[in-house]
Amino acid sequence: MAQDDYYSILGVEKSASADDIKHAFRKKAMQYHPDRNPGDKEAEQKFKEINEAYEVLKDEQKRAAYDRYGKSAFEGGMGGSGPFGGGFGFNAEDLSDVFSNIFSDFMGGGRGSSRYENRRGSDLNYNLSITLEEAFNGIEKEIKINTTEACETCHGHGTSDGKEAPVCETCHGSGKVRRQQGGFFVFETTCPTCQGRGRVAKDKCKACNGLGITRIQKTIKVKIPAGVEDNVRMRVSGEGEAGLNGGAKGDLYLYISIKEHKLYERQGANLYTAVPVGMACAALGGKVEIPSIDGQKVEISIPQGTQTGAQIKVKGQGMPYGGSDKRGDLFVMIKVETPTHLSAKQRELLEAFRDLDGTDSCQPETKTFFNKIKDLFN
Repeated sequence: MAQDDYYSILGVEKSASADDIKHAFRKKAMQYHPDRNPGDKEAEQKFKEINEAYEVLKDEQKRAAYDRYGKSAFEGGMGGSGPFGGGFGFNAEDLSDVFSNIFSDFMGGGRGSSRYENRRGSDLNYNLSITLEEAFNGIEKEIKINTTEACETCHGHGTSDGKEAPVCETCHGSGKVRRQQGGFFVFETTCPTCQGRGRVAKDKCKACNGLGITRIQKTIKVKIPAGVEDNVRMRVSGEGEAGLNGGAKGDLYLYISIKEHKLYERQGANLYTAVPVGMACAALGGKVEIPSIDGQKVEISIPQGTQTGAQIKVKGQGMPYGGSDKRGDLFVMIKVETPTHLSAKQRELLEAFRDLDGTDSCQPETKTFFNKIKDLFN
């Protein structure tokens, strides 16, 4: 594995369990934490890399996306953010927070919640498979997703009266409680009173049991642009899960895969296919028609004397370039087909042709081949 591979950074195999990954992370984080290596820039960089790797591999969805697409699954999007809500930049405060989170796991608390009262909803992932024709034309698809929305009864507040709940008196709205021990270790756990929400509903909404959100299945329409390529990730803004305490919705990420086509293979904007032609057509020249990707017919001119493996280029009959009216090209490889069931007349004509096959110019490649053999025997 590459040195910058997340599994290599943590020192685990790709098949490692969640517990193995957590154990490796704790060990590495303790080793390279800046407080243990003051002034050591290399240790600080390693600590950042360890946290970046763990942030992805500890989450099942992020880990699955990383295994399939690598780090590209977390690039792009608004402001350079990846599909899972932001990049992996760290500052001194980040390092302290992340290190604190290590020890909160020992206390049974987990990562807890954001220090902000309004929390953005989680992103969703959806695998969408389309045909090559749909990729050519672009298409609007209806898909069903399981997600959450703000409770209509309490307007997302989780209270019986639908008003904003009071700030938690234990954590003062941060959703976390901290304590320091020995002057070095900082233990941070999810607030036991508000469970990380920062607010406490004394009288809970009965419709959502005080959560402020309800789980639903809904149908949405997504537009796939013409020319979309295989294994592309698309973001649908605001179609993720509902945020807590009035926070913004997450996003929906579509992972596009294009089904195998019966006739064409695709490389970028170009299309490739193989067409069998009869021996007489290849020798004398002729024309064949094949269906194009846009549903029309494409006429292929076969030059006289065409050999198996010859490639004919048809301009402008490939896939569209994204955001443009231009199209790639179609490349047709010719496969000369030898007849297998001959009529008496066909056999008679071929035998006559064979008897006349004495000139050097008739089959130059055959002449050259047998001349090489003759030279070897001599």
